[in-house]
Amino acid sequence: MELPRSGNRQTLLIRVAGVLSAQHKNWGIIKRSLKRGGGSVEIPSPGDSDQESSIEAPSIEETVETFISEHPEGWSFEEESGLIETIKNEGVDASLSEVAASIEDSLNSHVEEVEQPIPPMLQELSSEEPTLEEEAALLEISSRRAEVEAAARDYLLVGSTTDMDDMNTFISSLSNHGFSVELGRVQDAIRTIIMETAYRSEQEQNALSSKPGSWSEREAIRLFEQMRPQLRERIPEIVAGRRGNLVQARMEFEEEARNLGLDLRSPAVSGRLHALFDLHLEISEAEELQDPAAARRNRMLRILYQGAVHLPDDVRRTIERLERNLPSFESLVETVLESSEGDFSEAQQSLIIRFLESKGYLVNTSELRPRVLACAGIVGTELGYLTPSQIPRLAPGILVSDEQVDAIVAELKALAATFKPQTVEQEEPEMKIAESVADASDRVGGVRGQIDRVDALLSRLRLQDDQ
Repeated sequence: MELPRSGNRQTLLIRVAGVLSAQHKNWGIIKRSLKRGGGSVEIPSPGDSDQESSIEAPSIEETVETFISEHPEGWSFEEESGLIETIKNEGVDASLSEVAASIEDSLNSHVEEVEQPIPPMLQELSSEEPTLEEEAALLEISSRRAEVEAAARDYLLVGSTTDMDDMNTFISSLSNHGFSVELGRVQDAIRTIIMETAYRSEQEQNALSSKPGSWSEREAIRLFEQMRPQLRERIPEIVAGRRGNLVQARMEFEEEARNLGLDLRSPAVSGRLHALFDLHLEISEAEELQDPAAARRNRMLRILYQGAVHLPDDVRRTIERLERNLPSFESLVETVLESSEGDFSEAQQSLIIRFLESKGYLVNTSELRPRVLACAGIVGTELGYLTPSQIPRLAPGILVSDEQVDAIVAELKALAATFKPQTVEQEEPEMKIAESVADASDRVGGVRGQIDRVDALLSRLRLQDDQ
């Protein structure tokens, strides 16, 4: 009942449908009849209700104040039901309208009002006259309504009309398409288009699962089924021509359907048309995931963008430029490897770097050169020119010198030694005797070795004297 009662029949219908779709999970099933079977209806007779209510009012107020003091942070529905049961136990008939209103007023008087965001279907349009700037912006919205509806359909694939923050973010993003979304009237107009598109999408979904309601609708569906193969063949060309701009592609696809004589005013036809477009997009995404070329490029992009957050701006710009021209980069690597008969030595690597530098790519840096060569190795491996072991490896993220490595190893050893349990070994007398005997035998062996060396030296001297 809070809906504004101004506007034409279509506007009022859209507002009511928006409320029903937004609140269908919060309300129960609406009963079509209030007729109750059996039992006679008792008509209450007037009595001295004024005196009773005046006597019962203080006790109700005291009970409610006690209940509120026990629940300073708020209460649930079950706790409020318990309060009503308590009042009934005191002998007060809480089913009377006066008593129920008194309880409700007492509870509401202690509840702090919290401002809730107004849903878009309940917002009233401003009654003030629009300015010239607003008139121009609204005329642009009207002339580009098809583009706004296509963007709204793309938003409604994952978004909702009840999520105000998400919807406001979507409306703000339309500024990239040239809309003056900073004006309040423009935002209201876009919200209205989104609500109308959501209502129409719901009608289209219902029409897909139901039978035709008229002869003209049945003939329109039959014509669409005849044109389905031709439309399906046109979708890849349209998407490729728009270079991934799905909003423009959807608009062109709708125009193509109109040129073929399809009546898009029928929800059954427009729903099938957009379902065909969305199905093709899902199939294309699945094919890209299975395409080896797409998988190879995703692998190269992971290497190029590894730790790119910490890279300078000029390096990131070069990486973005390489991303846009990955097919040309693959052709370059294939040509170099084919001319070198699969050899990917330093000469071929330098040739790739010099060629990219001649085209304006600043890749001969310590950050980019290893990444570019690793991507070239991936291309060579995928095309069969190289083996996985020949792919140039990326340098680690932290480089240290040999002295630092030795210091780190020594520190790690010292740290590991601190975790070892310290055990005190008790030496036994037999072990001491065995060690002393072993030392004595070692000394005797050493003396014998020295004597043998002296004898050998004297023998050589005698031979020299004899000669």
